[in-house]
Amino acid sequence: MTPHGARGPAGLPERRLAGVALNPAAPQDILLRLLTGGPPAARMALCRDRPLPGAVVDAALTHPDWRTRAFLATNPHVDPARRMRLVDDPDWRVRARLAEGPADELDDPPDLLPDWAAARMITTYENDCLGSFRFPRRFSPEFRAAMLTHPEPKVRAFGIGMRSWSDLSEGERAALLADPDEEVRERALRTKDRHDRDRDPARVEAELPEHSSHFRTHLLMYAALSRAVVESVLASPARHHEWRMIASNRGLPADVVALLARDPDPGVREDIAERPDLGPDELRLLAVDPAPAVRLAVSRHPALTEEERAAIDYEVTLDGPFRHRVLPSAPRDPEETRRRALSGHPLLRRSAAGDPGLPPDLLARLADDPDLGVRVLLAQNHPDAPPELLLRCFLEYTGPGREDLPARGNFPVAGLARHAGHEDPAVRVLAARDPEAEAETVERLTRDPDPRVREAFARHARLPVDRIVELLDDEEPAPAAAANPALPVEVMRHLVEPL
Repeated sequence: MTPHGARGPAGLPERRLAGVALNPAAPQDILLRLLTGGPPAARMALCRDRPLPGAVVDAALTHPDWRTRAFLATNPHVDPARRMRLVDDPDWRVRARLAEGPADELDDPPDLLPDWAAARMITTYENDCLGSFRFPRRFSPEFRAAMLTHPEPKVRAFGIGMRSWSDLSEGERAALLADPDEEVRERALRTKDRHDRDRDPARVEAELPEHSSHFRTHLLMYAALSRAVVESVLASPARHHEWRMIASNRGLPADVVALLARDPDPGVREDIAERPDLGPDELRLLAVDPAPAVRLAVSRHPALTEEERAAIDYEVTLDGPFRHRVLPSAPRDPEETRRRALSGHPLLRRSAAGDPGLPPDLLARLADDPDLGVRVLLAQNHPDAPPELLLRCFLEYTGPGREDLPARGNFPVAGLARHAGHEDPAVRVLAARDPEAEAETVERLTRDPDPRVREAFARHARLPVDRIVELLDDEEPAPAAAANPALPVEVMRHLVEPL
C-alpha cells in the first residue's frame, strides 16, 4: 500500500487521524489507540514514518494486519534489531519489505542488516522476497566478505552471484567448484562457464544468436569477438545500431576502432571517444569532431593532459540532473579522485564531487567550485557537506534531486524564515523549517496561494493554537494541522475518541 493509496480515499476524519499519528507530541496511549483501532492511513503514518515508543513497536510487531507489520518493517526510525523480530513473519509480503528495508536512498551505507538476519533471509525466504536491488546493499562488509565460505550453502550460492568470476582467487574458484553442496557446485560451474564462454571468441561466434536479443547484445558489448563476428556486424547496414554495441567492446581490434572513429554516425563516434585505448591519431581526430557530444566525450579521456583537454572546444551543460549516487562496491582510487578534483574539466570535477570519501581539503575546494553541477553533487553526496553549501545549492538548483537536499544532516534551519517571501514556493516551504519564525509570518503563510506552503506552515510549532484548531476543519491542511506539536493533547484525544 502506497501513501497515496492509503490516504487518497480517506475522508477528513481519517486524514486528521493520520496527522495525529505523526504528531511528535502525541502521548503513547493515543498512539496505541490509533494502532489498534485507527484506519489504514493512520496506521501507515504511525508505523512507517516516525520514531515510536517501545510499547508501540511491540504492539505493531504482533498486529493482525500484515500491512501494519509491513509498514513497521521499513521504518528507518525504529532500531533494526527490533524490526528483525519480523524476520520469520508468516506473511511473505512483510518478509519482502523487511529484506528491502527503508526506501531512503540517501543512506550510504544503507540500513544494514545484522549478519544473522541476512543469512536467515537468504536461507529461508522465497526468491520473490529477495528480488529488490536494495537487499544485497544492506549486507555488512564483513558478511559480504565471508559469504563464499559461510557455513550455510545457500549463502555461499548467493555470494557467487555477487562476485565476478574473474575477481575470485584460484583458491576460491577451486573451493566453490568442489563445494560439498550440489547447488553451490552447480552455480559455480554455471558462472565459470559464462566467464569462459565470454573470453573464447570461437565459442562466442558459435553461440551468437542470429536475431536481436538481450543475449546477443551482451555478447557484442562484453564478450571476446572473433574477427568474423566483427566483420559480419560491420557488413550489415541493417544492423548499424550494433556498431554502437561493438564500439564499447574492450577487445575490439585497433583498426576497427580507427574505422569507427570515422563513422558517419555521431553516436558511434561518441561511444568510440569513451574508449580508454584510443590511439593518438583517434584522439586528435575526435578532439575536433563536428559533433559537440563527441568533443565533450573525448575531452574527458584519461590519456589527455590538462593542456590538451583545455584545447578542445567542448561545452558542459548545467541542466543536470544532479542526484545522490550509490557508492560503488569497490573503493575509489584516492589519487585518481584527487586528479579529477583538481582538473580544469567540470565533468571530471563532478565525478570527484560524487565521492563521499573526498578528503577535507578537496571538500573545501569543491564547495566553492564555479560549476553548479560540482557544488550540487558535492552537497548531495558528501556526509560533511557544509550547511552554507547545502542551502546555496537548494536556492540555485531547481532540477531533480533538489528535494533531497534538506534531508542532508547538515542542512541549516536557523535564519530560514528570511526566505518566507521568496517567489519560489519550494523556498517558502523551506522557511517553515526555521523554529524561530515569527508567529505572524507562520500564520500568514497558512494562507499562501501554494498548497505545499500552506501545509508546511500548518505544522509549524509557532502557529497560534486557535489557527491550528481552525485548520482541522479544512480538508486540505487538516492532516498537517493535526500533526502540529502545538496542538493541545485534549484536542488530540477528542479526535481519536470515536475509535
